[in-house]
Amino acid sequence: MNTGRWILWILLPALLCLPGALSLGGEGAGEAERVLVLTDGSLERVRGYSIEGERVRYYSAERNEWEEMPADLVDWPATEREARREAGEAAERSAAARESARRQRQEDEARAPQVARGMRLPAPGRVCLVDLHEGEPVLVPLDQSGGQLHRNTKGNILRGILNPIASSRQTIELEGLRAAVRAHAPVPEIYFPVEAGEAVPGGDGAEEGARFRLVSCEERKGNRVVFSYNIAVYGRVSVRARYVETVVEPVSDYWVKVTPAAPLEPGEYALVEFDREGAPNEFVWDFAVDSLAPPNAAVRPGEADRGAPVLIRKPAAGPEKEAR
Repeated sequence: MNTGRWILWILLPALLCLPGALSLGGEGAGEAERVLVLTDGSLERVRGYSIEGERVRYYSAERNEWEEMPADLVDWPATEREARREAGEAAERSAAARESARRQRQEDEARAPQVARGMRLPAPGRVCLVDLHEGEPVLVPLDQSGGQLHRNTKGNILRGILNPIASSRQTIELEGLRAAVRAHAPVPEIYFPVEAGEAVPGGDGAEEGARFRLVSCEERKGNRVVFSYNIAVYGRVSVRARYVETVVEPVSDYWVKVTPAAPLEPGEYALVEFDREGAPNEFVWDFAVDSLAPPNAAVRPGEADRGAPVLIRKPAAGPEKEAR
């Protein structure tokens, strides 16, 4: 027995214990690629091999055919080290892939958290209200109602009575007496999309600095008054509204939940967003509490994030101050 064969037989038990180190039988073409390190330092990439006497039969990964060479041309200790190195790299890649998949699942769940059994929010982009239909929760999109303020523009959805000379009180109104969305539950849950990591001030719906406030609308000449600007003779502007005590809770990095702190009486309401300076967005999300209303048009699976409107975040216009 020559020296090469003697080393081979000494190392053979250890090689047989390596997972996948030897491929005995099979065609080899469908197996994972491996490396044989030769005594001259070169590498032979194979898709399986077997030791047959003093020769190694292997399936070449480069030429896609079975070939043979003397077994003593293979540096078996180096081949073992290479196999372990590649196995370690493969394990690291697999662990990295699992971690990436885990983070992606977390991100997906944060973007579309489950808010009821079998019901997730759509991708962030639109405001949604969870309503009840025949005792089961349904997801209803809330669209913004509003537009630029124009004086005496009959067809404008959001109106302002802006006459600073005649009056120091200017109202912001929604056209008509009824909101399109009618919540059947007295404590509707409204989910509002936010930027990831964005701090959302809380507040009870009346405190200064609250980001979101629920407002009970008042009827006025066939419209719904959301809030009014009170303007002092020296020019200071304050916002007045019938605020509802409100609870604002983060749901994920991308969503907050806005709910009334107590059951709402039947009537017309609006969700108003305020900026950091306390100015309201005159584009609001209106709804009603009406247990006898017909069902709302609920979001269907897969349609929740289609055609989602871009949220109009900045106030459309401010009140005109009185001339001094």
